[in-house]
Amino acid sequence: MSLLARPAVAAFVAKAMQRVTVMADRRSGGRGSAAASHARFPEYPRRTRELTIPTSIAPARATVYLPADDEPAPPVHVNFHGGGYVMTLTELDDPLCRFLAAEAGVVVINVDYVVAPQHPFPAPPRQAYDVVRWVAEHGAEEGWDGDRLTVGGQSAGGGLAAAVARQALEEGGPSIALQALHYPPLDLATGARDKRAAIAKPMLRPWMADVFDTSYVPDVRRRLDRLVSPAHPSDTADLKGIAPALLVTAEYDLLRAEGEHYAERLREAGALVEHHEVRGADHGYDGQDEEKAREVYAIIARHLREATGSRLP
Repeated sequence: MSLLARPAVAAFVAKAMQRVTVMADRRSGGRGSAAASHARFPEYPRRTRELTIPTSIAPARATVYLPADDEPAPPVHVNFHGGGYVMTLTELDDPLCRFLAAEAGVVVINVDYVVAPQHPFPAPPRQAYDVVRWVAEHGAEEGWDGDRLTVGGQSAGGGLAAAVARQALEEGGPSIALQALHYPPLDLATGARDKRAAIAKPMLRPWMADVFDTSYVPDVRRRLDRLVSPAHPSDTADLKGIAPALLVTAEYDLLRAEGEHYAERLREAGALVEHHEVRGADHGYDGQDEEKAREVYAIIARHLREATGSRLP
């Protein structure tokens, strides 16, 4: 076992990573990652308001992105950010949220969910499900249509979106028109050292998986849970009736194979709308490659429009 795969060590390193990120943002004086994210895609204005959503785990802070269209009650999309279930990186998804609000004509709720090691599994997926249920039930007073609801996320956020869709299937709702899963981790039961990427040095490295996976699910036996590893062969449940899915994988990503496997499971259940592979791209590619980011965000926006019947053309 790697030293970093020991729960106490992984938790220590994860907390150190969190502190370094906070200190870097403070030193930048507002010119750090948040400012850089806000500067991307300048043609899409940042029309937002803050919201706190009650959940059984802890209140979840969220940023609500408003579409420019004057539809009285537009559809709503709940977004979960990436960060290995450890890092709070809500602002990195600001360009995506502005893009989807404008191009899909939806209200986008970008959720600041609880992270490990302070809140290990099952707290994050349970809180995420509580958030989505609340969003579905409170559209009338908040200004969106909770009956035209979609969920999605990038990296760990995609894993949480998949877990939300699974819980909605098992608990009888809410109705989700689409789950948009963008290069998600879907098999933490298989160690990173047993996964293979198409390039020698992919962005995700084994040491990162040791820190993130161990912080999130310290007990390796629990990594077989269907809310953690729905792409692992041990999960054989019938997924018929689960929310329709768009699944995006990246050609060079260490997580590509598990995304492909889950896409096949969804296809067999009649729930796969599209599996799109981003050629020549690695995990997190959209943070650096503007052209590929715009292309894939446009695909996500199109699927959101089609799933929710947005009035935008």
